[in-house]
Amino acid sequence: MDVPRGQVLAFRVRAQELDREEGSADDAAVLDLGVQDTGPDGAAWALALRGVRRARTAGGHLALVWSVRGAPHAYRRQDLPGVAAAVAPFGEADAAKRVYDASKPLKAAGIPVLDALDAVAGAMRAAVPAPRVKGEVSRAVSDALPAPYVRHCRPCGAVHLFEQPFRLAALRAGLELEPGTSPPVLRPVPGFAPADDVPAHLDVVRGCLRFLGPATPQLVAGYLDAPVADVRARWPQDALEVRVDGERRWVLAADADRLAAGPVRGTRLLGPYDLLLQARDRSLLVPDRARAKALWPVLGRPGAVLHDGELAGLWRPRAAGRRLRVQLDLWDPAALDGAQGQAERLAAHRGVELQGVEVGA
Repeated sequence: MDVPRGQVLAFRVRAQELDREEGSADDAAVLDLGVQDTGPDGAAWALALRGVRRARTAGGHLALVWSVRGAPHAYRRQDLPGVAAAVAPFGEADAAKRVYDASKPLKAAGIPVLDALDAVAGAMRAAVPAPRVKGEVSRAVSDALPAPYVRHCRPCGAVHLFEQPFRLAALRAGLELEPGTSPPVLRPVPGFAPADDVPAHLDVVRGCLRFLGPATPQLVAGYLDAPVADVRARWPQDALEVRVDGERRWVLAADADRLAAGPVRGTRLLGPYDLLLQARDRSLLVPDRARAKALWPVLGRPGAVLHDGELAGLWRPRAAGRRLRVQLDLWDPAALDGAQGQAERLAAHRGVELQGVEVGA
């Protein structure tokens, strides 16, 4: 089956429910893979764009944890035991890759990274019997563990734990993030016990194919920050091969018919870390290199304007007290009316007054 680029984008928009107007956190599909909570609007705005009006982690229905790539993600609270199993490293090689430079001193000391994550988790669990700010937890854990686990941090001027093991061990320790805290506050997950097996709906490889497909093992590995070999070893048996621009890709067989669905309509102001923008095939999302560079800079990412299934420009919020202005840089002028309406929606979401929409680079 040959799948044109436009149908791939429409498939992802529908799979991620960006065409949905009403729904709840209970049935928001993207919570199976996790919704990244980075930036001032974060997960709550991403879910609002998918019809979830009251997506507040503070209310207890959703939980916020460090998970994929060590980034904060929102999940349904009742899914946390399965999430812990789903986002755990696939094996020793995967664990070593995910902790980056922390693996070198551990290897030199003869400590397997998986054992090290368990040790860090144990120390974190002991350090957080009640809500505690990240810096205090890091200090307590650093004091409890020997040299291979810690490093001298020049910016901090102190010796402390490597960052990625700290983040990846938090859910392993049964800890969640307290919403709206900066610096982050960690707290115990009530009654937490990790699942022995990964529930099918939380399987991260299947999740990537569901929401970011058609994809390849390399693209899935890039999203998970895992070795390609580990992803291939867990490749779903029901994955169906298709071709996108002549390249072999795969989609779950149950989703294949949706690749042939018609175009999608509507406009959304996607946050900088919205799942639609997290796919690793950026040249498919935005074929123009200059535009892609503007959408994914090294620092200070803008949001993206999604219009009728295409990424049609950039947007940035300009907040001043209780007032908000939205700056647009549109690649498709036809997106203007819809983007203005979405700017009003964003202001209402933030509970502020929309002062205006500025169009221009």
